[in-house]
Amino acid sequence: MDEERFTVFFEDPFWVGVFERVEDGRLSVCKVMFGAQPKDTEIYAFICGQYRHLTFSTAVDADDRTVPVSPKRLKKKAKRDMERQGIGTKAQQALQAQRDTQKAVGREHSKAKKAAEEARQFAIRQQKRKEKHRGH
Repeated sequence: MDEERFTVFFEDPFWVGVFERVEDGRLSVCKVMFGAQPKDTEIYAFICGQYRHLTFSTAVDADDRTVPVSPKRLKKKAKRDMERQGIGTKAQQALQAQRDTQKAVGREHSKAKKAAEEARQFAIRQQKRKEKHRGH
């Protein structure tokens, strides 16, 4: 049961589009920022032209089972879930996971860049020391 969904909503100050894709029971999402309120024709043109270039998040389990539950039990479960994981839909949680992974990649990149710069500075200092002590 493969399913794709696109939702456009206003998130102050921009209009945002969220693509949700369910493949083999796994959900992956992609968030697109629009400036002004997009028209239907603009959205259609964007989907036709840019869909293949979108970067989707890593897939998470999509739970689509519906079992009848009593309202009181449902209320208790909702309260427990809110305390445990906070507010948000599956798509929002997947986007947050994608942001976290991008942040971790960025940290690793900046850490490696900083280490390389420190090694370069150390090499320059060593070279200067050698130049001062040439000869006697």
